[in-house]
Amino acid sequence: MQQSLNSRRSFITAAGLFFATTTLKAAPKDFSGSGVRYGMAIDLTRCVGCQSCTMSCMLENDVQPGAFRTIVSEYEAKDKSGKMAVIASLPRLCNHCNKPACIDVCPTGASYQRSNGIVKIDTKECIGCALCVEACPYHARYLSLHTYKADKCTFCDHRLRAGLQPACVESCVGGSRIIGDLYDPNSNIRKFLATHETMVIDSPKNTNPQVFYHGVSEILAKNDKKLELDNGYKKVISWSEEIAQ
Repeated sequence: MQQSLNSRRSFITAAGLFFATTTLKAAPKDFSGSGVRYGMAIDLTRCVGCQSCTMSCMLENDVQPGAFRTIVSEYEAKDKSGKMAVIASLPRLCNHCNKPACIDVCPTGASYQRSNGIVKIDTKECIGCALCVEACPYHARYLSLHTYKADKCTFCDHRLRAGLQPACVESCVGGSRIIGDLYDPNSNIRKFLATHETMVIDSPKNTNPQVFYHGVSEILAKNDKKLELDNGYKKVISWSEEIAQ
């Protein structure tokens, strides 16, 4: 039992370290383009942090233990007085950016982007150098111990091609994830983005991520728009200047 608790604390601490350098900014509103462009919206007010998305993804994509294509990072947050403010959860995955930093650093061209926006890895070309793993500002890639190749979320494109939802979307007990065509104004994701305030995880690499989060303001409002990490009172989530004003 004690080992389980220690593992839980370690998981929360590791998740918090990700948030310690995370800034969220307003999501773009212009989604003009031709063809199909997949994106995902995540409603944080409906996410219960159950990790069903993580487990279903691991089973669907044969993800090795200890690695993930998607995961819900969870941490305990306190206010400056030391009182607990909120348990916050943030699902993480590849953001399938418009300007993927992982592609530019790949020496063999193994990392590439399909016309529908999904970022993929050609395992036949991947040499396992991990440059893309280091380049991803969202920590969404890893080296597989099975193949010694880079691996990541693909939006379950094999399921999309078959007319199915990604495993994480289908298994979400709260219905927090929506995937669809950003170029189609009648798609579920476009309708959601049109009626909900959303944000994206910012990056100094200007990657233009295509995973959108709703509910950030509700979480931040619980503690005067600021959360402090339990370990050392580090700032966990911050609004960008354009949002704070």
